Amino acid sequence: MKEIPIPLVRSNQTGIVITLLIAISLQLPWLIAVLFIIQVVGLLGGPRSNLFILAGRPLLAKRLPSAQTEAAELQRFNNSLGVGFLTLSLLSFVIGWTTAGYIFAGMMGAAALAAILGYCIGCTIYFQFKQFRARHLKRS
Repeated sequence: MKEIPIPLVRSNQTGIVITLLIAISLQLPWLIAVLFIIQVVGLLGGPRSNLFILAGRPLLAKRLPSAQTEAAELQRFNNSLGVGFLTLSLLSFVIGWTTAGYIFAGMMGAAALAAILGYCIGCTIYFQFKQFRARHLKRS
C-alpha cells in the first residue's frame, strides 16, 4: 500500500491520544505498554495490522473511497518516531524514572494531537531529514 487514507491515519492518532490520556491521567504505565505493542505491530505489519485502523475502518468505510491520502512512507516514519517515544517512556518506567516515562508518553500524545489538529511534527522532521540527506549526498 503506497497511500493510506487520512481518515485511517486519524483513527490511529485518535486511538493514541485517547489511550495516552487514560494512561497518564490514571497513572497506568501498563496501558502505555499495550499502546507500544499496538504501534509496533502496526509498524512491522503495516496499516492493515494496526488495531486502531482495523477498528476505525468499518466506521469510516463510506468516507474512504473519496478521502485524501498520506504517503505510506511518511506514515511509517511517523509511526517509528512514536514507537521511539514509547520505548523511551517504557525504559524510563523500568529504571524508576516515572516522571520521565509520563513525559515521553505525553510528548507522543501531544504530537498525535497536533497532527489531528492539522500540524504534523513528524512530517516536519521527515522533511528536514530528507533535505539534510539531499544536501549531504550532493557533497559526496
